[in-house]
Amino acid sequence: MDIRIDPVAGNGPVRLPAPLGFGRHFTRRMFTQRYDAGRGWHDAAIGPYRPISLDPGAQVLHSGQAIFEGTKAYSRPDGHLNLFRPDANAARFNASAQRMAMPALPPERFVDAIEALVQLEHEWAPRAEGSSLYIRPVMIATEPTFEVRAASEFLHYIVLSPAGPYFASGFQPVGVLVSEDHIRAARGGTGAAKTPGNYAGSLAGIEGARALGYQQVLWLDAVERRYIEEAGAMNVAFVYGGCRIRTPQLSGSILPGITRDSLLRLALDLGFEVEQDRLDIAEIIADVRSGRITEGFCMGTAAVVVPIGRIGYHGADVPVGDGGNTPVARQLYKTLTDIQYGRAADPYGWTRRVEAAAPLRTAAVA
Repeated sequence: MDIRIDPVAGNGPVRLPAPLGFGRHFTRRMFTQRYDAGRGWHDAAIGPYRPISLDPGAQVLHSGQAIFEGTKAYSRPDGHLNLFRPDANAARFNASAQRMAMPALPPERFVDAIEALVQLEHEWAPRAEGSSLYIRPVMIATEPTFEVRAASEFLHYIVLSPAGPYFASGFQPVGVLVSEDHIRAARGGTGAAKTPGNYAGSLAGIEGARALGYQQVLWLDAVERRYIEEAGAMNVAFVYGGCRIRTPQLSGSILPGITRDSLLRLALDLGFEVEQDRLDIAEIIADVRSGRITEGFCMGTAAVVVPIGRIGYHGADVPVGDGGNTPVARQLYKTLTDIQYGRAADPYGWTRRVEAAAPLRTAAVA
């Protein structure tokens, strides 16, 4: 893919703000390309980070055709960066596009655009432990019409954000509240697609949980309100006796997490028993109270692994394990992040090294 690289003002040394927070700051450049039904994808360019101009009638604002992805570039000990499984993000991006009646993006084009942008913005990657250069690819419908149909014009863009840990407290247990009034998604809906509407629909439940002192919501299925699906915007798992990991099976209403997939693979190779099944909330709570469940944890790109310290259920606060001793979650977190940051060998071929662009490079990236 040919990418036009436009000049960017203010190319002096990068001074990262402190504290970074998560997703609050953005690099100087962004990637854009457009699609229309007659031409396909065209006008790929990297230029200054800037506001997007949209017609007030753009379909993204009315029918909500929009998808996004989330991945990261990790600072390696040798000064280069690692991308982590961008091919898996490309596949999930296209799966989301198919569900939302949007055009597919050739996977190599998706990955090449990320690599070219990250290469140019290499110095924005923070080096502090737990920090990363967060990568957000987005596609939105831009055709102006109020008709309820699939659009014929789209914008694909990528922005980068130097980010600290998702939770300011780092690898510390969080509280999750079982939602009894709201659902996240239903089978046959858009739960397995990474589309903004899923997140907008979850906010009332999340804010309600926060008002009660919990950090996340534990979502149940939409039909029986019985089976665990996700924790906030993350996948979830429980550990039995320190050796068996149980996680909800993908059902069509659960986002197929790339971090989830990676951790389950690592868990098997580390000698854990892994079970994907329907997890009945009443049984899980009973197993937590009896001590059969020794740990619970959330998993996702932003936070990687976060232990669950307590579960709010039917007005009671149920501690998980001893609330702080989480050896399985910590082992999985360390094993995965050591691969992501290049501190350990990658036997799976998950990482892709990105070196800084040459200082005078201004020509198109092929």
